[in-house]
Amino acid sequence: MSNDQAVQSKIRVVLVETSHPGNIGAAARAMKNMGLSRLYLVAPEDFPNEKAVFRAASAADVLEQVVVCSTLQEAIEGCSLVLGTSARQRKIPWPLVTPKVAAERVVAHRLDPSDIAVVFGRESKGLKNEELQQCHFHVNIPTSEAYSSLNLAMAVQVLSYEIFCASGEPNSEVVWDQPAATSEALEHFFGHLENTLETVGFHDPDNPRQLMTRLRRLFMRINPDKMELSILRGFLRAINDMIRKP
Repeated sequence: MSNDQAVQSKIRVVLVETSHPGNIGAAARAMKNMGLSRLYLVAPEDFPNEKAVFRAASAADVLEQVVVCSTLQEAIEGCSLVLGTSARQRKIPWPLVTPKVAAERVVAHRLDPSDIAVVFGRESKGLKNEELQQCHFHVNIPTSEAYSSLNLAMAVQVLSYEIFCASGEPNSEVVWDQPAATSEALEHFFGHLENTLETVGFHDPDNPRQLMTRLRRLFMRINPDKMELSILRGFLRAINDMIRKP
């Protein structure tokens, strides 16, 4: 399998709560232009719909294999790299990259056995904060200040194009000795971490002061591998065992 095929076969393009079926079809067409075929829809408002098929043109096959999910967590299950598009910085900044750098991250991740997700939000509101917190990196597409709004399919086209270009370039990344932790493994870890911090009195759920958000950002930025996460979970279990001892 060529370098570009190895990358493209691992990528899930995830559209969250898309309101217009035509945008789904246009996004499918943009994907196929750049060799991508795995489209995931999270709670679409109107799908399947013939408007999506019409806008997809010759990419109807992409729509035929669409995976429809009820939540973002379900759509990114099994992924070890999740990139979320964001039009603006949030109250607590997250690692923010350009489409070009995002594509480089994707290609660098190609040897990991898990899938990669590129997540796009609602046409009117984008992704919610809790959804963006499930992403390792946020991607911002630079635009003119005079008119910064991008159509959903345009955004998909830009990211798909950058991935297409980057995937054809030689990759010099070191092959890692362990696969990256998956999104669901990270969610279990965050739950374990929060419970432990609450038990030892370090975290007050009634007055959280954004503690878990900042810790989540820290570990998502590090992108721990499977073994590293196992070590962290073992450390937390040791703390739990000490607390339970009489």
